[in-house]
Amino acid sequence: MVKVLRKELGFWDVFCIASGAMISSGLFILPAIAAGQVGPSLFLAYMIASFIALPTVLSKAELVTAMPRAGGDYFYISRSMGFVTGGIGGFGTWFSLSLKAAFALIGMAAYVSLFTSMSIQYIALILCVAFGVLNIFGIKLAARMQIVLVLGLFSALIFYIVRGFPAIDINNFKPFAPYGVRAIFATAGFVFISYGGLTKIASIAEEVRQPTRNIPLGMLASLVIVGIIYTLVAFVTTGLLNLSDLSSSLTPISDAAYQFGSSPARIIMAIAAFLAFISTANAGIISASRYPMAMSRDKLLPKFFNRVNSRYQTPHYSIIFTVIFMLLAISVLDLKSLVKIASELLIIIFMFTNLAVIIMRESKMPNYKPTFRSPLYPVVQIAGILGCLFLLAEMGKILLLFSIMSISVGILGYFVLSYKKKIREFAIIHVIERIVNKEFTSGTLSQELKNVIRQRDDIVEDRFDKLIEEAVVLDIRGRLPSSLFFQKVADALTSQLSLKPQYLRDLLNEREKESSTVIHPGLAIPHIVIEGENKFNILLARANEGIIFPELEDQPVHTVFVLVGTKDERNFHLQALAAIAQICQEKNFEKKWLDARNVMELKDVLLLTERKRFGKPAD
Repeated sequence: MVKVLRKELGFWDVFCIASGAMISSGLFILPAIAAGQVGPSLFLAYMIASFIALPTVLSKAELVTAMPRAGGDYFYISRSMGFVTGGIGGFGTWFSLSLKAAFALIGMAAYVSLFTSMSIQYIALILCVAFGVLNIFGIKLAARMQIVLVLGLFSALIFYIVRGFPAIDINNFKPFAPYGVRAIFATAGFVFISYGGLTKIASIAEEVRQPTRNIPLGMLASLVIVGIIYTLVAFVTTGLLNLSDLSSSLTPISDAAYQFGSSPARIIMAIAAFLAFISTANAGIISASRYPMAMSRDKLLPKFFNRVNSRYQTPHYSIIFTVIFMLLAISVLDLKSLVKIASELLIIIFMFTNLAVIIMRESKMPNYKPTFRSPLYPVVQIAGILGCLFLLAEMGKILLLFSIMSISVGILGYFVLSYKKKIREFAIIHVIERIVNKEFTSGTLSQELKNVIRQRDDIVEDRFDKLIEEAVVLDIRGRLPSSLFFQKVADALTSQLSLKPQYLRDLLNEREKESSTVIHPGLAIPHIVIEGENKFNILLARANEGIIFPELEDQPVHTVFVLVGTKDERNFHLQALAAIAQICQEKNFEKKWLDARNVMELKDVLLLTERKRFGKPAD
C-alpha cells in the first residue's frame, strides 16, 4: 500500500524551499572557486546557467503538476522512460542533493568553529543529526523555519547589492575574459549546481497544497528572483575585489562587503552565509529523503524506506538513511570534485526532464493531465536538452566519462535490485504503439496516473463514479440504426438486471417514440424506468460512425449514456443526469471520447472530468 504524505506546504513554502536550497554554497563559496577559471566575466556564467535552467523549470512544472508525487524527478522519469532511466535519475538526484546538503553543513560548521574549539567535522556531524531530527518531527515545522531563513537571507543580500554597487571599481573587470569565451560556458556548467534547488521542489510535490498552482508559481518565481540575485551579487563581488583576492578567498562575499562597510558589513554577510548554509542543509534533507521513499514504492529499494511515521507523517527511515549518507560524505569529499560531480548529475537530470515532457506529450495518454503546460512545445524542451549537452561538453572529457560511468552504475544497480521483479509500464511504450499501430500496453500506467490525479485534485468517488467503473461499454463499429442499438443494449444489460431482453428493448423503443433522447448533436441519453426496487445501471456506448435515431438521420450520435433504474431511484437519476451534463460540457469532451483507445480510456474520460461530486460511493 502506498503511504500518502500529509499536504502542509503552500506557495511561500515552495518558494522558500527552492530559493533557500539554491542560495548557499553556490553564492557564498563558489564565486571564489569559479572566478579562478573564468575571471571578471563570472556574473555571465551565472546568467547563462539560469537561462539554460529556464526550459527545464517549465518542463518540470508541467510534469510535477501532472504527477505530484514524492521523489519527483525519479517518479516522472521512470514513468516516461522506464525504470532503468528512472533508477539513474533517482539515485543520481538522491546522491547529488545529499552531497550538496552535506557540503552546506561543512560551510556552516566552518563559521561556527570561529566561536568554539570543536573541530569543523565534529560540528558538521552534530548539525547533520539536528536537522535530521527536525525533519522527522514534521515537514511543516522544517518549512516554516525555511521561510524565516530565506527572508533574512534575502534582506542581507539586498543590503549587499544596494550598498556595494556604488563602491565598485571598474578596473577590476579588466581584462574581462582572460581565459576566453569557452571558459565562460565551462564555468556556467560548473556553477549549474547553484540551481539545484529547483529539483528539490519536485521531490516534495506530494506534500504541497494546491500543487497545480503553488508549484509552478513557486518554481518560476524562485528561478527568476534567485537568478537575478546570483548575477547581481557576482557582478558586485567581482567589482569590489580584484581577481587574485577573489579567487583565493574562502569567504568572498564577506570579504567584498568589508570594502564598502568595514567590519559591520562583513559580519552581516557572515550571518547571511550562515543562514544560507542552514537553509540549504534543511531543504536538502527535506527533498533528498523523498527519493528513497519513491524508489521503495517501486521496489527498487527495501520497503521500509516507504514507511511513514504514524505521529509526524514523515518518511523517517528515508530521512535517517539520507542523514547517514551525509555523515559519511562529510569526511571524504573535497569541495571542487563535489561541485563538479553534483553539477554534472544535475545537468543529466535536467536533460531527462525535458525529454520526459516530449515522451509524455507524444504518448497521447488521456490520463496525462498537467494543469500547467510548458509554452512553445517542443522548442523549449529541445533547447533545454541541447543547452545541457553543450554544458556537459564544455565541462571536459573527464566529466563526460563520469557521466557514462554513472549511467552504467545506474543500469547495473537497477537490474540487481529489480531482478525477477515485475517490470511496470511506461509512456515510451505508448509512443511506440502509436508509431507501429499495435497495442502493447496493459493499462497499468493509465491506472496509476488516474490515481495520482484523484489524489492531486482531492477527488472523492461518489456513486456515479462507481457505476461508471462497473458499467458495460459498447464500442460500436460502423453505422447502426437506433432499433438495433437498443437490441444490443438489452442483450448487454439483461444479466445484470435479471430482466428479459425483449422487455428492456421495448421500453427503450417506447421511450424514444415519446420524445427523442438526443439532447445535443452527437449525444443521446436514453433513460427508462424498470420494475423492482433499488436498481440503477448505466451503459456507455461509443459509435465512431454514429447511431442513427428516428428523424435525425443527418445528426449521427457518437456518445450514448443509457440510464436504467427503478422508481425509488428517481433522485439519483437526476444526480446522474447532472453529472453527465457537467462531463459533456468539458472542453474537447467529444474529441477525447472518440480518441480513447480502449474501454479503460473511455471510462477515464468520464471519471477524471472536473465536476461536483455527490458524496461517497455506495457500498
